[in-house]
Amino acid sequence: MYSAIAVYLMAFFAYCMEWTFGSSGTVAKRSADLTVEVLEPAAAAGAGGGVALAERPVVVLRDGADAGAGDDEGNVAGGSERADRIGRVAVSLTVLAFLLHAGSVLTRGISVERAPWGNMYEFSTSVALMVVTAFLALLWKYPVRWLGLFVTLPVLTTLGVAVTVLYTDSEQLVPALDSYWLWIHVASAIVSFGAFHIGALASILFLFKQRYERRQADPADTKRGRFDDQLARLPSASSLDKTAYRVNAIIFPLWTFAIVCGAIWAENAWGRYWGWDPKEVWSFITWVAYAAYLHARATAGWKGSKAAVVSLVAFSCFLFNYYGVNIFVNGLHSYAGV
Repeated sequence: MYSAIAVYLMAFFAYCMEWTFGSSGTVAKRSADLTVEVLEPAAAAGAGGGVALAERPVVVLRDGADAGAGDDEGNVAGGSERADRIGRVAVSLTVLAFLLHAGSVLTRGISVERAPWGNMYEFSTSVALMVVTAFLALLWKYPVRWLGLFVTLPVLTTLGVAVTVLYTDSEQLVPALDSYWLWIHVASAIVSFGAFHIGALASILFLFKQRYERRQADPADTKRGRFDDQLARLPSASSLDKTAYRVNAIIFPLWTFAIVCGAIWAENAWGRYWGWDPKEVWSFITWVAYAAYLHARATAGWKGSKAAVVSLVAFSCFLFNYYGVNIFVNGLHSYAGV
């Protein structure tokens, strides 16, 4: 696992270098594309000889320049060949770290001849593996290399906490967990948790990108933000909003399935489907939060910042359900091992 963390760390720094070296490429390309501003009347004079309203500046692009190029896909390298090469190296390092990570999880399970999900350490390493799996699966089909930096950071954080705080020696499962339902219920929860990370990251980036786009659309706002070059290379705010919604919408049925399987497993293990155990309560709260997000997004037309905030609240409930309930609250699901 430590080898995987070391390679993830190298990949993280490579993504940082890609964003850093890509800035100059973006600025140079924009300088080449833009011409002088021209003035366009905001409103024509009235028929009775009224005075026209104040004029507003309009940026004119040179012939062949595309104002929306890269908005929906993101452009991390910013036109810099060096940054693009570093980005490709970062992806290669991510794949190598993923293989080392998967090997560590697999050997942990082989050593005890069971699924490697019996305590918080094993669950955390598996969730981090699913986050990277989701990122690489998206990268295989879509140009989402811009997610690399934001994926490796929580993965490193999760693995760092796992090996320093949550680590426990491999041992056999407690009797309540020794069931084939472990493969079904816990596996579904791990995949859901990992994918919800991607949805939360997209929502966070959306909030920053939306603020950036509003400042760019305001002629009176002439201040230049410290991270404007980086924000400019993210996909458009609308694209990030759609990404968050699609990921959450696709994974929500799997999370529902995980809760239902957990109830069936509880009936087999403890003789009841539902007992208001803290883990059960917070799993239900998390489910309601994501259901409210999807309902508001699909029926009430909530898009943009409102939907992003609800999505982040739901993900926060998931985080508390995992870390807070497992560590600080006693219950039938107290299998943290710490």
